[in-house]
Amino acid sequence: MLRIKKLDIFIAKQFGLLFFGTFFICQFVLMMQFLWRYVDELIGKGLSLEVLAQFFWYMGLMLMPQAFPLAILLSSLITFGNLGESSELTAIKAAGISLMQAFRSLIVIVIFISCCSFYFQNVIGPEANKSFGRLLLSMKQTSPELEIPEGIFYDGIPNCNLYVQKKDLETGKLYGIMIYRINGSYENAAIILADSGMLQSTEEKKHLVLNLYSGEWFENMSSQDMAGSASVPYRRETFSSKRIVLDFDGGFSMADVTGISADARSKGLTKILHDLDSLRCFNDSVGQAGYREAKYRELYLPKVEKKDSLIALEQAEVTGKRLDSLYAQLKDEKKVSVVGRALSEVQMAERELEMRALYTSDLGRNVRRHELEAYYKFTLSFSCLLFFFIGAPLGAIIRKGGLGVPVIISVMVFIIYYIFDNSGYRMARINAWTVWFGRMISTFVLAPIAIFFTYKANKDSTVFNIDVYRNALFTMLGIRTKRHLVMKKVIINDPDYLTDAQRLGEISEEITTYAQEHHLIKAPSPIKVFFRPGDDQCIREINEKLEEVIEDLSNAKDRVVINELNHYPIIATHAHTRPFRQKWLNIVTGLILPLGLFFYLRMWRFRLRLLRDLRVIKRTNESIIKRIREMEKTNTPQMGDETQQ
Repeated sequence: MLRIKKLDIFIAKQFGLLFFGTFFICQFVLMMQFLWRYVDELIGKGLSLEVLAQFFWYMGLMLMPQAFPLAILLSSLITFGNLGESSELTAIKAAGISLMQAFRSLIVIVIFISCCSFYFQNVIGPEANKSFGRLLLSMKQTSPELEIPEGIFYDGIPNCNLYVQKKDLETGKLYGIMIYRINGSYENAAIILADSGMLQSTEEKKHLVLNLYSGEWFENMSSQDMAGSASVPYRRETFSSKRIVLDFDGGFSMADVTGISADARSKGLTKILHDLDSLRCFNDSVGQAGYREAKYRELYLPKVEKKDSLIALEQAEVTGKRLDSLYAQLKDEKKVSVVGRALSEVQMAERELEMRALYTSDLGRNVRRHELEAYYKFTLSFSCLLFFFIGAPLGAIIRKGGLGVPVIISVMVFIIYYIFDNSGYRMARINAWTVWFGRMISTFVLAPIAIFFTYKANKDSTVFNIDVYRNALFTMLGIRTKRHLVMKKVIINDPDYLTDAQRLGEISEEITTYAQEHHLIKAPSPIKVFFRPGDDQCIREINEKLEEVIEDLSNAKDRVVINELNHYPIIATHAHTRPFRQKWLNIVTGLILPLGLFFYLRMWRFRLRLLRDLRVIKRTNESIIKRIREMEKTNTPQMGDETQQ
């Protein structure tokens, strides 16, 4: 039986307080980002506070499922970051409680939040989206004169293109007006120019009244009697003031409401699945009808009642031969006429096929939108659990609380999720990827990351230890640290100066012999480097002897000896012979030319550095031996006593 422990309550309280705070922050950020898309519909419309409150209320309900994952990521990261920073997480582990046991209460809470997210998307979200669409449409149709932009043509009014050079938002006056009014066809278009004007809607919101001042009216004289005339006269009218009534339906229509309700975002999962069956059935019927029409009419294939396709092909071939024989009997002028007529019919058939292709493409896009929305309800809910298993282990690993590092990491993770999710959605919408892959690619990318972080946090791994990566980078680039030895305050065993001096002399002799036998300044053989195993045992033995002497002399009380010890370089004992210790890695590196060239030059650099290091070691050995002899002369009795002991 599952028992609720005090630790579960403690962690749940820490997470709950942070979740509510971060949720409202994330909700506010998302609403501000979403608000920029519709800022033009809000500013200067004279909307009441009630309408604005409805706008923000519906927008908040629509964005709540998107705020849940980001709030979970940030709050879980801060929660376990605080526990790790205050060493409470260390105490929990010391008590024998694993990290997964500490996650137990929060996993239940996050699953509950995921269910709430799915409920919002399936029940509340569609209704909020539908109400938001209706409200937005009403806001767009309020004060249409404020919708007209400056400096570009506005085609929001039926059969009319309106250009305004400048407008006054306070008075509602329009300046520098140019109107292209189309009546029936472009040949009957009228061009109206005016210095200023006022645009207002009627009370019933069915028409727009445009009052123009100081302008001219140009209009073609449309007449059927002048169809064969080369030039068409036009009428020009100059006016000081003129009033024009334009058709404009500012109220809701059934088409608008139906268009909003037909959007996939305004439907629950049950409605989407039901409509998908209808859409697919309708698309199949349209496709089959188009195929039959193209086969029997556009492609001019004879209708055959028989099922045997070979018989149909034979009949088509016979028909083609008859047409060829008839065409050969025609005169040249008639042949040109027939070919021209056939070409026009083919072009017309091609355009019709293109239009039909666009129509079927729109039908397929509508189906994909419904499928994408159905998948999105599940993937967005699952992302709550996914972000928890990214944020909580990260907080346990980095052990940094507050709003500094956690916010940076959360933003980076959310940006990665958003890029993959948005890219997958766009690729699936244009049918470049399958719908399920496009919607789940973000899950496929983040799920392994969540599993990796959870595993590393449960094993107390130092995956974010900067020193580990820095040391690996320094090793790859050949960067090394210097020795830093200081005089010890408490010395248990004094160094054996005479023995150490003798050993340093032997090391110098070995270095001289090694330098004569190995020509380090020359380029090594690539065959020996990549395809033949072996370490430099001589350098390894020299380094071991030197480190033993350094360890013994580090107990010296003489400051000069300590300073000279810091001059000894830290030797890489195998980097000058081969790139890696594993034989197969060396072979693979040698076969890959660019990579092999890099490591070959790197190894040559290590050989030259080893040559310099050996020279430094010899000089330092001579300095330390000289200093030990000076100490022996100044303090011979004490040195003799140490030798006897």
